[in-house]
Amino acid sequence: QVQLLESGGGLVQAGGSRRLLCAAHARTFNSLIMGWFRHAPGKGRGFVGLISRSGAATDYADSVKGRFPISKDNAKNTVYLQMNNLKPEYTFQYYCAASRFYNGRDVDQYDCWGQGTKVTVAS
Repeated sequence: QVQLLESGGGLVQAGGSRRLLCAAHARTFNSLIMGWFRHAPGKGRGFVGLISRSGAATDYADSVKGRFPISKDNAKNTVYLQMNNLKPEYTFQYYCAASRFYNGRDVDQYDCWGQGTKVTVAS
C-alpha cells in the first residue's frame, strides 16, 4: 500500500509563498506519477498539476502554470508544490495523489491519496 502524507500548509499573507510537500511511503516511488489537487467546500477536487515518474515532465492547470512549479526528489520519496504569489482565492485544502499508470488530470483515475494540507491566504 502506498501511503502519502502532505505537509507545509498554513497561514500565509497575500503575495507570499509556500512550499507543500508530499512524502510517500512506497517501495517504488520512482514508478509513480504524482499529482496535486485542491478542494473547497461544495466543489469537487480540482487539478493543479502533476509530475512524471522521473520528474522530467510536468503538466499544470492553466490557472497555476508558471506560478506553482512541481518538483520531485526520488531519492527522498517526496514531491513538492512550490506556491508563489499567493492570493486569498487560492485558499484550499491541497492533496497529493499517486498513480502507477495514469498520466493525466482526472481525479477518479488516482486511487491513492494523502489526507490533505490546508493553505489559507490572508489579505
